[in-house]
Amino acid sequence: MDEFAVRPDPADPRLVRRVAGVDHEGRAIETAVVTERPLTLFLNGREIVTMMTIGDHPEYLGVGYLLNQNMLGPDDKIIAVDYDDDIETVVVRTDRETDFEDKLKKKTLTSGCAQGTVFGDLMEKFDEVRLDPGAILKTSWLYALTRKINTAPSLYLAAGAIHGCVLCEEDRPLLYMEDVGRHNAVDKIAGYMHLHHVSPVGKSFYTTGRLTSEMVIKTVQMGIPILISRSGFTAWGVELARQAGLTLIGRAKGKRFVALAGAERIVFDLDPKTVADEPARLSRKASLAEEDAA
Repeated sequence: MDEFAVRPDPADPRLVRRVAGVDHEGRAIETAVVTERPLTLFLNGREIVTMMTIGDHPEYLGVGYLLNQNMLGPDDKIIAVDYDDDIETVVVRTDRETDFEDKLKKKTLTSGCAQGTVFGDLMEKFDEVRLDPGAILKTSWLYALTRKINTAPSLYLAAGAIHGCVLCEEDRPLLYMEDVGRHNAVDKIAGYMHLHHVSPVGKSFYTTGRLTSEMVIKTVQMGIPILISRSGFTAWGVELARQAGLTLIGRAKGKRFVALAGAERIVFDLDPKTVADEPARLSRKASLAEEDAA
């Protein structure tokens, strides 16, 4: 895959609007804000959930949500994914009935924003996954990735109040998805990978959001062995990463990062003294965006 095969478009009027207001000095201003709209997901004839989303890539979001909620299994064959913009619905159809009804019996509120939920046993597949023990992350790749991602045009930098997730391979960002909830951005990538048969082998995952238990569990379920963030950690996220053998890297900004799990995968092939610090302007804009998206 090429770099940024899918990427955000901050100029898309469906995703960003200009809104008038006043600033702290009472001056008239106009600022960019992201859109937010409902999307109702159906699996065959059953309504599953209504999600709040920015509205791009609804088909990937629907499929990825079902996969990451374990409502679609390896034996379930998707025969159609239909999106209707007028009534804001996406319908995922399979060739036979699924066992998702059992998943609705237990509902766990997660730490994801926008009231993210995980149905069924939160750890259902977690203990079964075996991540690639031979996967590596060179620090030269990490520095190149953070620079490319953090300088790419995005809703994150243009408007804030949003999370971004990126599927990467070595030093190349492949798929860049954004949404108002970090779980939505992850699910879009999961859906794309499933529908386009993209293997997790050799991949890493980058997020602008916190490294929570939810982020760790979804990354592990997707079979990706390395998870990176410019933000921080939660204790349970670290514990689960160590349990699963996931490499967990946080606070990745400029030449700095911290690894709290799976450090054996990191190959220190570049002297950080040769790496430039993150530009002050970018760091300031990203910090504001992080505060908006928290």
